[in-house]
Amino acid sequence: MDWRGWAEIVFTIALTVAVGWPLGIYMARVWARERTPLDLVLQPVEASFYAALGIDKNREQNWLSYAGAVLAFSVTGFVLLYGLLRLQGFLPLNPQGFDGLSPHLAFNTAVSFVTNTNWQSYGGETTMSSLSQMAGLTVQNFVSAAAGLAVAAAVARAFAADRGETLGNFWVDLTRNTFYVLLPLSIVTALALVAAGVPQSLLANVTAKTLEGADQIIALFPVASQEAIKQWGTNGGGLFNVNSAHPLENPTPLTNLIEVVSLNALAFGTVVAFGRVAGARKEARALLSAMVILVGLGAAAIYSSETLTPQPAMIAAGITDAPANMEGKEVRFGAAASSIWAAQTTGASNGSVNAMHGSFMPLGGGVAMFLIQLGEILPGGVGSGLYGMVVMALLAVFVAGLMVGRTPEYLGKKVEAREIKFAMLAVLILPLAILGFSAVAAVLPVALEGLLNKGPRGLTEILYAYSSAAGNNGSAFAGLTANAPWWNTTLGIAMLLGRFAYMVPVIAMAGAIAAKPKLAPTAGTLPSDSPLFVGLLIGIILILGGLQFFPALALGPIVEHFQVLAATR
Repeated sequence: MDWRGWAEIVFTIALTVAVGWPLGIYMARVWARERTPLDLVLQPVEASFYAALGIDKNREQNWLSYAGAVLAFSVTGFVLLYGLLRLQGFLPLNPQGFDGLSPHLAFNTAVSFVTNTNWQSYGGETTMSSLSQMAGLTVQNFVSAAAGLAVAAAVARAFAADRGETLGNFWVDLTRNTFYVLLPLSIVTALALVAAGVPQSLLANVTAKTLEGADQIIALFPVASQEAIKQWGTNGGGLFNVNSAHPLENPTPLTNLIEVVSLNALAFGTVVAFGRVAGARKEARALLSAMVILVGLGAAAIYSSETLTPQPAMIAAGITDAPANMEGKEVRFGAAASSIWAAQTTGASNGSVNAMHGSFMPLGGGVAMFLIQLGEILPGGVGSGLYGMVVMALLAVFVAGLMVGRTPEYLGKKVEAREIKFAMLAVLILPLAILGFSAVAAVLPVALEGLLNKGPRGLTEILYAYSSAAGNNGSAFAGLTANAPWWNTTLGIAMLLGRFAYMVPVIAMAGAIAAKPKLAPTAGTLPSDSPLFVGLLIGIILILGGLQFFPALALGPIVEHFQVLAATR
């Protein structure tokens, strides 16, 4: 641990917010259908798209129609992707000759990418053809992210409405977020990555000569294009098994910086866009502040754990002055870059990694898991993080209202029983899915067969897997063999619950908020743009996470931490 590592963490977070801010201003114009610099090129394409699919861009949808459109689109995407993966062996653009996926792996993978999770129970370079990667997984990387942005736009309009009955048009939101936001960002970033050394090829492989004169076969894919949307869409699924720790996905410190910034920038920008559309710029800055503070604390905790706690193996070998735990980390990045990536990828529902979380010290891996369990709102996935944070803000003003005996308000809308019921339906789904499935897996022999470790470490493997799935994160804690019917099926169900059992109550809540009158603040209104509110919001987030998950964490990474301390004495 030294000042350079701390400076790198602070610089990365600051740069991410700095990039996200203008993106949020631009995205607000996209959501409001205002003029943008890309109109000249994209408006004809957009109009042709609507005409071909019979979409009336001026038709508004109420919350029930909006939610139904989201679900119908997602079900269709799942069916098409499942079929593509099962039939992969008979389809073109398969230079590696890969067979189709098994039913349980195809189910898990299709659910994973449709829900913007990108959990991978397979090695990408040994399982997926170029067609599956491009026409299947990459397409879902775009549209699943665009669906999350669409729901965020609907929530923003709900707070802007005054006795409104509609939330917008999902098909228009989906199209505009894809064409105007995700595609341009991905094209520019893919070109930058190619220039920095990331490959983009349809060849199966190339053969290289090693220093000893032997032949080495290097698998190739269209890496740069998928790497770009993998990060901007907070998807996280890599072409290679070790994800962004692989030198073809992430070859240099420059590509590492590009990827870790793009990982969170658009999610931060979504908060800025929400503030502009809802007419609540100061309040949006308060939400952004809470996100930055918590993800910064998470990165600091991981970095401290990875640089201050000695490994028992090092002590046994007589190494007492190692600057950091480098197991599972790339030497070209180091502990600081690995720590900030781990915090940003688990604070977001991204799941990409440039180091193996299973090789972190117990508290380092435990903090990464806890960031997922807080609800994937720091800043969370594109769109989903924003509406998740709004749910927490509503709970914060509700608790404050109970303490002072006043009807709570947020952004000019009274927060009443209906909205709180929908909010609680959303936030309870994570502990139900994570702890429920973990409890069953911890005693079921068919599930325990997939564990590498026993005891506290084995429990951590189970908890991390279901946290990652239900949180739509997608990162993995090395050691668990998940490509088996039990794990693929239950993790797929957890992903569906974490995405849609959370999203639908939020859309219903938005419908209820839109129908309310817009009120001017009074002397009894709790200011939701003050440091006091930021502290209250952080407290609600931590209390919810702590009360729900601390007992399980105490039996997993915390117990293992004390075992490590005992082994080093």
